[in-house]
Amino acid sequence: MSETAQLESIEHIPAEHLEQITAIAKMCHETNRAYLLVIRESAKPWEQLDQQDKDSTIEQVAFYILNEGASVSAWHDAWTAKMIVAGWKYGPKRSIKNKTHECLKPFHHLPEKQQVKDALFHSVVSQAIHAEMKEVDDDIEIHQELVS
Repeated sequence: MSETAQLESIEHIPAEHLEQITAIAKMCHETNRAYLLVIRESAKPWEQLDQQDKDSTIEQVAFYILNEGASVSAWHDAWTAKMIVAGWKYGPKRSIKNKTHECLKPFHHLPEKQQVKDALFHSVVSQAIHAEMKEVDDDIEIHQELVS
């Protein structure tokens, strides 16, 4: 397994990038929220999330940006390791008091709907990165035409 870059906290995201990364995080959350509505589950809109949930989503976006080309399961693997180090363990039901979480297991053992949510998130980040790179390439091309 190749080593992945980790972000210690969102405070390490350069200020000039935080707005854009936050916008991608919001887009990822709202995409997953729409998926949940399709399968008759619910999630709060971005604006109603507490800051800890927003920060976690921003951190996940930053992870995929730092690890361009990482697999869908890479974030889950990194998250699992971080949770275990923090003293969490697998439990059939999420409990902050008992530090148990139902997703603390290998990615391929997650329920299909959780894998789909992770795949949607990964796809949104990948497409956003691709769109940004295309825009930068277009800006360079226009600049080169202007100075020629």
